[in-house]
Parts: sequence; structure tokens; C-alpha cells
Amino acid sequence: MTDTFREHIVNSFPQILEDPVIIACSGGVDSVVLAHLCVQCGVDFALAHCNYNLRGEDSDEDQRFTSDLADSLGVKYFTISFDTVAYASTQKLSIQMAARELRYRWFGELISTQGYSWLLTAHHLDDALETFMINLSRGTGIEGLTGIPAESDKVLRPLLPFTREQILAFANEHKIDWREDLSNEDTKYLRNKIRHEVVPRLRELHPTFQRNFRKTLKHLTHTSELLAHFVDEIREDLFEPYQEGFKISLNRIEDFKPLEAFLYELFKPYGFTSWGDITSLTASLSGKEVRSATHRLIKDREHLILQQLTGEVEAPEETEVSLDTGDLPLGLKVEQVKEIEEKNNTILYVDKETLNDKLTVRKWQKGDYFYPLGMDGKKKVAKFFKDEKMDAVAKEKQWLLCCGDEIVWIIGRRADDRFKITADTKEILKITTSE
Repeated sequence: MTDTFREHIVNSFPQILEDPVIIACSGGVDSVVLAHLCVQCGVDFALAHCNYNLRGEDSDEDQRFTSDLADSLGVKYFTISFDTVAYASTQKLSIQMAARELRYRWFGELISTQGYSWLLTAHHLDDALETFMINLSRGTGIEGLTGIPAESDKVLRPLLPFTREQILAFANEHKIDWREDLSNEDTKYLRNKIRHEVVPRLRELHPTFQRNFRKTLKHLTHTSELLAHFVDEIREDLFEPYQEGFKISLNRIEDFKPLEAFLYELFKPYGFTSWGDITSLTASLSGKEVRSATHRLIKDREHLILQQLTGEVEAPEETEVSLDTGDLPLGLKVEQVKEIEEKNNTILYVDKETLNDKLTVRKWQKGDYFYPLGMDGKKKVAKFFKDEKMDAVAKEKQWLLCCGDEIVWIIGRRADDRFKITADTKEILKITTSE
């Protein structure tokens, strides 16, 4: 197995031989064998062990065992102790999900702070098969059927081509000790039930089942990579940079068949995993949106607008403008001038005497109206936005300069007629925005 493993990492993971790595070591046979194989191949590594405090003295024995293993192999050792039950409770997670979050967060910290380049985990072919069966039973796409990726972010899985049987045979041949986790035998967990009850029956029906699965997994992985390449090309053509995000023409995607699958693949990298949500959005009214954990997708007339969620604190509904102190928001600048000079959308001239109430800036609200400069009568701000063909994002970002309850300026777009300069104006204020 050593020669096969060495050939595998030379061909598929040469970085393991070039960069220092961390091996996630539970003390079980898989991770212990991975450590011994890495020693035989001359890999520069450290062991990292998590004590989840879930199995009493056994958890502490695992920690002692992995520490002794590191000493015997002459490698650096990292360990951490978690209150997994408390974390699961506060985060409303299952114990398994809580443990996963805790360990991968810690592994990431080790990589970023201790000078290591990669994390190696001991997932093998049987793990990939069990993951395949779990995902299949729950309903999944091709990505779920490819099982466990050989590489993701900073995590490498060099044992994936090897079976549990091969790993056990190596451990027994080299008289390697390991720790048994008795919870792996408990079939109340779905993975264990598949491992101990389902997979053995499949092997009985098909003696070459495991070999066939390896071949199938390879084909699925290649198909998934081909699909990803195809979708990347479509995405590059469709996604037009816009407002620190992207704009996607609905006219250009309406003929995609099947539309739901195309939309899923296009937006999957941005955290959208519900097949139906985006399809429904394409037929929704303008202004509707759906959100993932990291992004939002907005329907705007003939486009979808994709934006990253920034986590920024929402701007206050209303901010006072103090002309006396010069404490002006949004890059506003106010100065008194004798006459109207240059004109453009960033400049407003107003009659100072008409500003008989406090000045504020705020976002627009439903029902807002103003008297557009040069027009008779009033107009709803929403109708003005529509006529200006402003999309949902532009509307959200639009600020109004107000005097009391009256709109003085849709900043950068249109002034209100009630505050204009006339022949009777005695003092002219020039208000400039850098927004």
C-alpha cells in the first residue's frame, strides 16, 4: 500500500510532498494509518487532535493516545478540548454538526497561524460510498452523488482511492495500534446503519460492487467537472458587472431548458440551493428578492441583480443636516454664492429663505411626492423612479434632501420647484454632493 500511496500523492497531490501539512488524527485506524504512510513517504506534517468530551474517559484516552503517537513518530502535536454539547445547544445544531463546525474552525486557525499549508483528513472509499448513499436517500444532484471531494479549500483527502479493508490490512501487517470508537458500531446513526447493514448486502449481491463504485464515482466526478466548466462559460457570458455585483438579462435565459436546472447551476456558487426559488423569482413582480447566506438576488424588470450581503449596518432613516456647524452627511457641501454658476446633477441651487425648517437627508418612503423643477403639479417619487428606469438597487441607495416634511432634492437627480431661485431671491445656497 505504501508504494501505491506514494504514487497517488505524486500524481494527484504533489503539494503534500512540498509543503508542511496537518493531519487530523482522531486516533482511529484511518488517521493513524495515514500518519504512518506519510512518515514512510517523507511528508513534513504535524498531528492535530480534537477532544469533543462526548465519551468520558474514552475521549481523554484518545487524546493521550494521539499525543503518544506524535511523540513516537517524532512530529509536532496540537490538541484542543471542546464543550461540544454546550456549543450544539447554543447554536441549535446536532452533536455531529457542532463537532464538525468546531474542528474545521480550529483546523483553519492552525493553518493560518502555525505556518502549515494543508489539512489532510483520512476519508477513504468506504466513507465516499456511505456519503453517496446518504445523499441518494435524501435526494440530491450530481454534486451530492460525487461523494466526498478529494480537495476542497485547504483540505486534501489522499486516502479516498483506498478501501477500509486495505487500510485495516496495512495496520495489521505493520502491527500498528489504534483506538476503537464504539459509537461507530451504533446503528441508530444513519451512516453506521449504511456501513453495517446496507453496504454488506450490496457486496453480497455484487462481489465487485466496491470496484464498480470506484469506477462510477470517477465517471460522476468527471461529468461534474465537465458540467462546471460548461456552466462557468455561460456564467461569464451572462453575468454583466453592475453595482458591485452582477446584472443578468432575463431575455437571455428564458429559452434555457430545463430552466430550473440552469438557474440552479448558475447561482449555486453564491449559496442558492433551492431549485424552485430562483425560477419563481423570474416570474415575480419587480422588486422581489431571494437571499442565500451570502448573497441576494433581486428581480428588476427584465433583469436579475445579484449582490453580496455585506453585513453593513443600515443607514439611519433620517440624518439631520446642520448648515451652521458644517456637519454634513453623504459628502454634501454647502456654500453661499452670488449667482448660479455651473450646472450638473451633483449641484443644487436653492433660495435660502425657502429653507424655513430643519434640513435632513433620508431614504425615500412609500407615498413620498415632490414638485419636480420645471413641471406643474406634484409627482410621486416612486413614479419618478419608474420613469427614470431606476432598478431596485438604485432606489435603495437613493437619498433625499428634505426640509421638514418637504423634499428639496432627490439628490443627484431632480430638484423640487418650491425651492428654486427666482427674481426675488436674496441669498443663494449652492449644495454639492460627492455621492
